[in-house]
Amino acid sequence: MNAENVVVVGYGEFGTKSSEVRAKMTKRLADSVRAALADAELPGTVDRRWSRLVVELRSTGRKTQCGDLAETTAADSVAERVATLPGTVWARPAVRTDATLAAVCDALRTLASERGHTAEESFAVESRRVGPPSAHPFSSRDLKVEGGSAVEAATDAPVDLDRPDRTYRIEVRDDEAFVSAVQSDGPGGLPVGTQGRVVALLSGGIDSPVAAWRMMRRGCSVVPVYVDLGDYGGADHRARAREVATALSRRAPDEDVRLHVVPGGDVVQTVVEELYDTRMLSLRRAMLAAGEAVAREVDAHAVVTGESLGQKSSQTGPNLATTDPAVSLPVHRPLLTVDKTDIVEEARALGTFSDSTLPVGCERVAPSHPETNATLDAVEDQEPDGLLDSAREAAAERSVVELDP
Repeated sequence: MNAENVVVVGYGEFGTKSSEVRAKMTKRLADSVRAALADAELPGTVDRRWSRLVVELRSTGRKTQCGDLAETTAADSVAERVATLPGTVWARPAVRTDATLAAVCDALRTLASERGHTAEESFAVESRRVGPPSAHPFSSRDLKVEGGSAVEAATDAPVDLDRPDRTYRIEVRDDEAFVSAVQSDGPGGLPVGTQGRVVALLSGGIDSPVAAWRMMRRGCSVVPVYVDLGDYGGADHRARAREVATALSRRAPDEDVRLHVVPGGDVVQTVVEELYDTRMLSLRRAMLAAGEAVAREVDAHAVVTGESLGQKSSQTGPNLATTDPAVSLPVHRPLLTVDKTDIVEEARALGTFSDSTLPVGCERVAPSHPETNATLDAVEDQEPDGLLDSAREAAAERSVVELDP
């Protein structure tokens, strides 16, 4: 068999579900991979096979004995792009070859050479052979032993099974084998679009994009909603929210992640003029009301916020209990028990941290001595009549912003 350069894509959690559910989720992930490749103008066709996806790269380079290794750069780019998608556990550029020890060892030697494996770099070999013992005249242990000997002979490099500098991976199925020298790790989770739709309130700060991303990683389609604070926000604030939505859209290339902008300036002005210690709680209630109004229109089943317990005065346990009654849809808080340092680290990895130290506007609204132990009755008694209705009306006047390519 003529081997081809491919990228093998592994998924995890949904691989254990029923055959019907697994098939639907695998198809959804395959659609996301196709959209990601098209979006990035990368070569490849996606094939759903066994418990993997295989991206067949369109060859434009020379052939070697065990595969088209002239496409290494394209294969790496495909793997890196696919590894950004929810549902992907890992993506490996691989040489596909015959399911024989000789072919596998040949592929390992060529990969070691093409990848510039030096004698100073330790290595390990991982192997997986699928099928009954009669399917192949060798075991997984044989693959490790013979494969390790092939790499060692080609490189003079030492074996280190605990902390290797390089790991070669072999997967053998039926009459074909896949041999890889590198791996891009993905976020895991479930493919976007398999768990319904949610509205995510984006402030343009650090927390809310991470919360939205966590919902995407659990399979939700996300509709980002930014409540424009008017004079308390500003052009830089709006631009930041748009950048954040753009970063999220790259993780779901076949989803509509355009930013919904709600004109909330009048609502904010009312809150500032008529409230003091419960000001931030009523503002949060108004934002939830606006988010729920959008959710009703786009058929979303929940509203998502980036709130973390105790992080701000409005996010104490008692205060959070006063905001949810403003809406009837569930309010999801994926970051509720997450430390700020961990949120920041995740934002950096997501690519949404840059410039997110820009004041998000709420700081200018917050009173000097905000209430930290509010009751629902107290908040509702002080809240201006019709505030939540005004927020819902503002949501009806929202605009939908196209994102940067």
